[in-house]
Amino acid sequence: MKSTGSCSASIERLRAGLERCDAVVIGAGAGLSASAGYAYSGERFEKYFADFIAKYGFTDMYTAGFHRFPALEEQWAFWSRFIYLNRYTPAPEPIYEELLGLVREKDYFVLTTNVDHCFQRAGFDRHRLFYTQGDYGLWQCSKPCHDKTYDNEEAVRQMAEAQGFRVTERGLELPADGKIKMAVPSSLVPRCPVCGRPMSMNLRSDDTFVQDAGWYAAAERYEDFLRRHEGLYVLYLELGVGLNTPVIIKYPFWRMTAENPEAAYACVNLGEAFAPREIAERAICIDADIGAVLRGLGRSRNAS
Repeated sequence: MKSTGSCSASIERLRAGLERCDAVVIGAGAGLSASAGYAYSGERFEKYFADFIAKYGFTDMYTAGFHRFPALEEQWAFWSRFIYLNRYTPAPEPIYEELLGLVREKDYFVLTTNVDHCFQRAGFDRHRLFYTQGDYGLWQCSKPCHDKTYDNEEAVRQMAEAQGFRVTERGLELPADGKIKMAVPSSLVPRCPVCGRPMSMNLRSDDTFVQDAGWYAAAERYEDFLRRHEGLYVLYLELGVGLNTPVIIKYPFWRMTAENPEAAYACVNLGEAFAPREIAERAICIDADIGAVLRGLGRSRNAS
């Protein structure tokens, strides 16, 4: 079932659902962060990665992340910029804060494939968050030889500064002459404290992904949340989830809505808002920018 009807009418249905539901399960994908301004291509990419673009012909940050660099020093020059821009720099638009304003007083839980930590930085309760695919702010052993992850903020800052960037709370600033180094000192290359191998990003890209104690604790809290709300009016609110990994959020949300006649499903996603016919009567599909929809929900709630 594709998105139908006027956007304003759908937003009003969603507002009413948010008000009446017993609980909200938010499923967030890359489209939510894109709406918040985390662009992986265009001006933002070209400004901070001009040297890598010139050398390798990269077209965006995401695909460039799969490149096999010839040296670890160059690899971490790329990744330190990537991490700081997409993990430690505030999002340009307050989309996550606006979402929190809509669900703060509700019994909510967040399941997300995003790895940029925007939910926690916006003020969401960290005990109500499950980052299934990792975190740009964490490293792990590349083997891995043990199931532990490590915070990387200070190390990433040092790498960025070693390349010539000025690091601020607002992001990275290029030097006045625009010249930056395309490698970090060998002494800053992160290595596993146990086996000495190079560290890697804690991102689910292959079978080396480390699910540490924090990951399992979050998974258990999520499962407990679902159990406690079985048979109640649960709103499964899907935001910016595409078809890259639908088995994590989209398909389970469809299944749980179908299994619980009291539940409702809402999908907000520009260009990809749809639901199966089996749950069509309890589905709200809005083909629009997520930020615009969240602002519309806020206005509708304030006016009621």
